[in-house]
Amino acid sequence: MSKELMYDQLSDELQKRICQSVTDKNILNDTSIRRDSNHDKANLWRPAYVRDVEKIMHSPYYNRYADKTQVFSLYKNDDISHRAYHVQLVSRIARNIGRMLNLDLDLIEAIALGHDIGHTPFGHAGERFLNELYYNNTGRYFNHNVHSVRVLDKIFNLNISLQTLDGILCHNGEFECKEYRPSVLTNFEEFDKKVEQCYIDKNAIKKLIPSTLEGCVVRICDIIAYVGKDRQDAVKTNIIPSEDIFKESPIGKYNAVIINNMIVNIVENSYGKDYIMLDDEHFQALSQSKSDNFTYIYNSDAMAEKYDEIIKPMFLKIYNRLLDDIINKNKNSVIYKHHIDFINKANRFNASDDYSNTEPNQIAVDFIASMTDDYFIDLYEYLFDEHNTVQYISYFNDIK
Repeated sequence: MSKELMYDQLSDELQKRICQSVTDKNILNDTSIRRDSNHDKANLWRPAYVRDVEKIMHSPYYNRYADKTQVFSLYKNDDISHRAYHVQLVSRIARNIGRMLNLDLDLIEAIALGHDIGHTPFGHAGERFLNELYYNNTGRYFNHNVHSVRVLDKIFNLNISLQTLDGILCHNGEFECKEYRPSVLTNFEEFDKKVEQCYIDKNAIKKLIPSTLEGCVVRICDIIAYVGKDRQDAVKTNIIPSEDIFKESPIGKYNAVIINNMIVNIVENSYGKDYIMLDDEHFQALSQSKSDNFTYIYNSDAMAEKYDEIIKPMFLKIYNRLLDDIINKNKNSVIYKHHIDFINKANRFNASDDYSNTEPNQIAVDFIASMTDDYFIDLYEYLFDEHNTVQYISYFNDIK
């Protein structure tokens, strides 16, 4: 897979001494499955899933989490959550649960940190707009969880393990369950069929089930991490006056209480079992809390107007312009300079095909999905020579 690079090794003598002293005696027990099994073998200082964590964190798009909307776009407010913070929260909550259930914390961290790396700018609104464009042009569907797999497995060919990629694919936090029983998945051939089904069947993502307990934990923790946090951010953006508008429930209505109560209930009902489960009361409360968030936050008129009237038309114009430059092989265009050339350079150490040979609509989708919010707006203004197209809400908007 990779060109031959010189990596130093610990001496055999020191490795033996460390293995005898470390608490985790299974540190070299590598159960990971990779497309290229001859590379990325576990060793003492980089166990199997630590490699996945580090591959994800050093991947070209990881830093872009910092300027991708979680829920609230176009605010100048450093206290509002972006995706960088969200994936860290998911990782932290999932690791807390995983530690008590004696799961692989490195695998949990890898899935959590990679689960949204394929997400669009402007949150789920951006995902809807890009899906509509992709489907209208190709008859295929765009989903951010599927695209996260594409980023790590196809665009950059990082040789991430099957276990991590499957956890990322199946993380979809829009569909809560009372019980998560791992599915059976033994090879990449089965996995690739699952991925392709998501492109051609609109309902396929609703049927996805992680193949590991670690993936199941991350999936439920994706929801735990945003239900209460989105309420905090909604207060900061004046979408709601306070969390007091929500009713009390068994999981609570404030972020800290929700996280604590969900962790406790999951561990109480899952310890020593081969599945992850909530009791009826807490599952119903979680579902209701999500529904309440939609009522008071996600479906607010202020947010819908901003996305549908301002951002959506920008998606259409950018998509069509990028597609035109790809089809006409305009190598001086932004999509070549900032995207195609960028990917080919990033893959210079991997056995990857020339990315420019990818289907044009897929290239356009890949580029738009990779953008941060600010880059998307700057690109629009650059391409169409239209300035001040979007008005951000100022830091000082609440000062009269």
